Amino acid sequence: MKREWKELSRGDTRAQWAGMYVTMNKLGTIVMNKAAYERLDEPQAVNILYDAANCTIGLRATGRNMRNAYPVGRSGRHGGRRIPAYRVITECGVVVKDTIEFTDPEIDTDGVLILNLRTAKVSNRALNHPKRKRN
Repeated sequence: MKREWKELSRGDTRAQWAGMYVTMNKLGTIVMNKAAYERLDEPQAVNILYDAANCTIGLRATGRNMRNAYPVGRSGRHGGRRIPAYRVITECGVVVKDTIEFTDPEIDTDGVLILNLRTAKVSNRALNHPKRKRN
């Protein structure tokens, strides 16, 4: 039997950080990994958008001094970023009981990071956290 092997390139990025990983906790803090931050063009601040009809949150890169700009801060040692977005919880009526992970974050043609609340699931990291109360 003749085999048709295809060699896979390794790349410079470790597999665990190659894809976009975005979460949101019950306080409305949105955390993204380095890959998501880089694909959003490494903004200093973002505008937070909300589409109630489609249950989606959007993050659009903007300047720190622009109107309605939410600052993007550091999170962790590996280039992750944190955005304080408590207004999404209070003003838009989004209910988050545990930290949720957006399973299919994507960046649209306008450069907006789309976070779908309908497909979000409770993060495995939150479920397995040592401080989580066990029933």
